[in-house]
Amino acid sequence: MPRQVISTDQAPSAIGAYSQAIRSGNTVYLSGQIPLDPATMEVVEGGVEAQVRRAFDNLKAVCEAAGGDLSRIVKLNVYLTDLGNFATVNQVMADYFSEPYPARAAVGVAALPKDVEFEVEGVMVLDD
Repeated sequence: MPRQVISTDQAPSAIGAYSQAIRSGNTVYLSGQIPLDPATMEVVEGGVEAQVRRAFDNLKAVCEAAGGDLSRIVKLNVYLTDLGNFATVNQVMADYFSEPYPARAAVGVAALPKDVEFEVEGVMVLDD
């Protein structure tokens, strides 16, 4: 099955050897999004809540570029440098997702690119 590269200037460009997303069939594999402003490629200011919102905004933009939206995400992985911010992630997610919520894993990590506090990646399924 051929793979289709998904790319949009409404989300940060890749800062490494990866694509923003890859579509294979009706499944879209969404690369990790960190809280970079796509216009400046700078980390957003305003603390962890602002970082989580920016990362979800970036993920949303990639979903839309692939022909979907956040409601089509079936699996999320979130990475936090401080699991004490888990409640904030849940609060922000409630603004972006509704039931049925995607399956999710939350992983505490020592560090993330550009010293951000949050990263999110996912898998989206589209209708054919």
